[in-house]
Amino acid sequence: MAPRAPVVVADYSRLEAGMKLQVSADGLYYAAEVVSVSESKKRAKAPVKVRYLGYAGDYDEWVGADRIRSKALRPDGEPAGKAKSGTERRSERPGRKAKAPERTPTEFDPYLQNRVNAQTLTQWIITSSKGDKQLAMLMNAIQHACKVVSNSIEKAGPAGLYGLAGKGNATGDDVKKLDIIADDIWVECLSRSGVCGLLVSEEQEEAVVVEDEALRGPFCVAFDPLDGSSNIDCNVSVGSIFSVYRRQSPADKACTQADILRPGTEIIVAGYCMYGAATELVITFGTGVQRFALDPAFGEFLFVSDVKMPADGGKKIFSCNEGNSLQWDAPILSYVEACKDNGYAARYVGSMVSDVHRTLLYGGIFLYP
Repeated sequence: MAPRAPVVVADYSRLEAGMKLQVSADGLYYAAEVVSVSESKKRAKAPVKVRYLGYAGDYDEWVGADRIRSKALRPDGEPAGKAKSGTERRSERPGRKAKAPERTPTEFDPYLQNRVNAQTLTQWIITSSKGDKQLAMLMNAIQHACKVVSNSIEKAGPAGLYGLAGKGNATGDDVKKLDIIADDIWVECLSRSGVCGLLVSEEQEEAVVVEDEALRGPFCVAFDPLDGSSNIDCNVSVGSIFSVYRRQSPADKACTQADILRPGTEIIVAGYCMYGAATELVITFGTGVQRFALDPAFGEFLFVSDVKMPADGGKKIFSCNEGNSLQWDAPILSYVEACKDNGYAARYVGSMVSDVHRTLLYGGIFLYP
């Protein structure tokens, strides 16, 4: 059996009536003064009568050393005149907390540091738009549309949003319910941003012209609100694709289709948002291509990395729909066969955003003849 710890008996000889001290109650310390100190053995555990200060009326209580905080109270047997070091005196100061030990790093530190310190898309837009407030507003409208579409896809199953809507789109594809929802989201977010003059959606036959002069702006946006939606019912990654032109027609009039029917070399912003295991936004304007991932905990896109294709071509992957090979031209057939002969592996999701995203990150070739 382990030996009992020795009982420490307090020395109350320096406590006097009227002396101020602190007494604990319910885990907190309260100001009090000594009324008397009893030498009766019956009061051995609580020999000090104290009166709490600051209360209407007298509130007295008998307490022991375990609840008293006072320099006049010391363990029995300690020499009264013993000098203590500065460190010892500082450690005995009432309410002074001991210095916390240094924190031991864990494997979760990189995860926590990235969430706290990573640059958000909003911060990046502000610094990269170089004072162009209208461009910053456009990019914020685009990221907002991506967040709302991501949320709609996430809740599609429980909300009964899978399946066809019963009509076709401008390119002849069957339209899913989520196609219509995503199109409405993009049109509303962009048309109400106050910086767009013309919108072209794959889901609509005609361009959407912003007629209201108060909401009209200098940008023309072409977009596919939900590419690859034929895969949405089986929970395969899909995405939104967009490109932005700056209008050339007079600003005091409504935009025309000529403002957007221009070469791709005149695009000022382009990108895509992929909705999969994570929601990622890949965007370019100004310099380079940047990749952001949506943290659903606080609804912000966080910077992941700059996107650069491997200099050596990366992995030997070719991605195409060989189900259409009977309609391919001879040079395309020959190229795909050469890929197979040279050890290329086939990887095809069937959602262009997913296939392009993988190709940009891993390398290889994507084609859709």
